[in-house]
Amino acid sequence: MTDFIQEKEFGYLQEGEGQPVIFLHGLMGTLTNFQSQIDHFSRNGCQVTVPQLPLYTMPLATTSVKSLTKFVKAFVDHKGYEKVVLVGNSLGGHIALMFQKMYPEYISGLVLAGSSGLYESAMGNTYPRRGDRNYIAERVRDVFYVKDVATEELIDNVFEVVSDRNKAIRTLAISKSAIRHNMAEDLPNFHIPVCVIWGRQDAVTPPEVAFKFNELLPQSELHWLDECGHAAMMERPAEFNHIVSEWLDRTLPKV
Repeated sequence: MTDFIQEKEFGYLQEGEGQPVIFLHGLMGTLTNFQSQIDHFSRNGCQVTVPQLPLYTMPLATTSVKSLTKFVKAFVDHKGYEKVVLVGNSLGGHIALMFQKMYPEYISGLVLAGSSGLYESAMGNTYPRRGDRNYIAERVRDVFYVKDVATEELIDNVFEVVSDRNKAIRTLAISKSAIRHNMAEDLPNFHIPVCVIWGRQDAVTPPEVAFKFNELLPQSELHWLDECGHAAMMERPAEFNHIVSEWLDRTLPKV
């Protein structure tokens, strides 16, 4: 397991040397969601970094997709990166898209997996009720087609978030912010390589969302993973890593 690094206000995982690739977790995600990607890409010419997003520590008045994007920009500056590839799952994908809108000169390419940014009703309208672990467990399992990914530890983490009033309020604030910051009008202006990877059984951001991303992004390509839900990098890690590796080799210059 990769060691956690804390520098100033930034906590993150990092391995490898070479092309900077930053992985961005989702609203209920953790850094270890990307352990398979850390292991793979750090051995294949990339410096892989997974920052801890301050979902529950930002001031409530400024808790939003835009503020989280500014945090990622501060992290990029802290690391001294001039050009990065952002890989985002769910909310992390939305932050990657917002980063491209706000700081396009820093982006070499984007990878979106089950990204929000076009369709957020699942985030905004079905927030789990507090105090019922069995209900939470069912909702967590619904996110995945590969049910074994929904470990008891993962369910406990989500239950802890929704049972903590401070975290629950901020989770709802971010969800509402995601709905406000719909990216449909911005995507046609993103002239960078984008790799869209989607689970065919994604019930959170359904397949039609992937088709829409592919339609609106001028330089995107769409890859499907069968028997896969909302977290392709966890449910189908080998296939996910292969798609991203091949895309990186084909579309981005070596550094």
